[in-house]
Order: sequence, then structure tokens, then C-alpha cells
Amino acid sequence: MKKYLVATALLVGSAGAAGAQTTPPAAKPEDTEVYTPVPPTVMPGKTSSDAPSDALVLFDGKNLDQWTTTDNPGTAAPWTVKDGILTVNKGAGNIQTKRSFGNYQLHLEWRVPASIVGTGQGRGNSGLFLASLGKGDEGYELQILDSYNNKTYTNGMAASVYKQIVPLANPTRKPGEWQTYDVIWTAPTFLPDGKVATPARVTVLFNGVLVENNVALLGPTRYIGKASYGAPHGPSPIKLQAHGDKSEPLAFRNIWIRELPAVGQ
Repeated sequence: MKKYLVATALLVGSAGAAGAQTTPPAAKPEDTEVYTPVPPTVMPGKTSSDAPSDALVLFDGKNLDQWTTTDNPGTAAPWTVKDGILTVNKGAGNIQTKRSFGNYQLHLEWRVPASIVGTGQGRGNSGLFLASLGKGDEGYELQILDSYNNKTYTNGMAASVYKQIVPLANPTRKPGEWQTYDVIWTAPTFLPDGKVATPARVTVLFNGVLVENNVALLGPTRYIGKASYGAPHGPSPIKLQAHGDKSEPLAFRNIWIRELPAVGQ
């Protein structure tokens, strides 16, 4: 009987000791406090439209030093700068940034004339190519169009990812008033064999209204046929389209960009 009692006591004691060893220590608030890395200090602009301190100003109303022709990179961009505004020159072709970008935040303001004429896609048509992939209209296009009381196909209206994604809302202001795009672009990534690792994604605020919410793109823009990814690519220029319709030329101002780190960095 003594041996049995002793053995039982040892087992109970061992179990108690084991239980004490596996009990986690009490959590403290500081266990989940992080002090590094320290984000860099960025001074915001005076208004939400003004460039913050770490932005690269692509157009400040003075010149096109940051831009070149799309069809002949290195050649001066032939659009007109006057009174702080950039206007499309008919027949001059598209222009794009001299520099290439991966992920970024972009601010751009555009305006169609108050006297605009035409209907559908022939009314103030242009495009913001979030990544230009070559001459002409190759790349990923965010549509620019007068969509104020102007009926057209919805995946071709202002702030659509052209021929791919319909915007969540239509906050277009009247012709003659300035419109604002604020864009977060996440570039696609590719595997060594050329297949898509992660698709391109874009978030767009149009006049302060969320219209594209981190949507995944099917590939670069196609006018005919469904979009799909082709050859892999890296950082790319940003392009503005000279559509060539009969309406009066569009105007742009206050264009700036902030480069963002790759996802996960």
C-alpha cells in the first residue's frame, strides 16, 4: 500500500510539474509593440492635390522636361504648355514619361473644354496608360472621357480600366471643370518562365470617389478581343494618349508621382 501511495504521489507531482512548465507567461502590451523599421517623414502638400515632399513632379505647368514622344523616345514631347496647362496637340501622337516606374501613387488632373461636342467615345477621349508597353496604344489604359450625361459602353466610360473593368460610380463633373484621378498602381510580376506570378492591380479615386478598388487586371488593354498577358515586362513609362477625335483638345495639369516599394517589402 505504501508503494502504491508513493507512486501515485509521484505521478501527481510529475503531472503538476509538467502542467506548470507548459503554462505560457502572461502576455504584456509591449509584446506586440514594434519600433522598427521607422517610416520616413513625408511632408504633405498644402492641399490633397499638392505634391508631398517625396513626390516627383511630372508636370508643374512650366515645361515637359519629364516627357518624351512615345513613338520616338528621346524626342521632345510636342504638346503645348501655356498658362500652366498642358494640352494635346492633334496629330502629334502620344507622350510618355522619360522615366519608368514600377509600383506608384499618381495624381493627375484633366479637363475637357466647356464647348465640347460629340457623343459616346468621340467626346473628349484620351487615356492615362498606367504602364506604357510601346508605340501607339500598347499598355494598361485608364480611360479619360467626358462621361457627364454622355452615354457609352460602361467599360469605356471615364475611370474604367478600358474594355475590362466598369467603375463603381460616375462622379464626373461638367465639361469645363477640372477632374482628378488619384491612382495606386501595383505592377504585375512574372515568373522566370514568363508566366504571370501576380497580376497588375489598380485603385482609383475619381474626384475623391473610390471607383476602382484594388481590382486585378486581365492584362494590357486590347481594343478588340479579351485582354490577356503577353511578354513579361518590368517598370514602364506612364503615357498620355492623343486620341485624335474631332473634339477640342483635352488639358492636363498638376501631375505628380510617388514611387512605392514592391508588395511585401
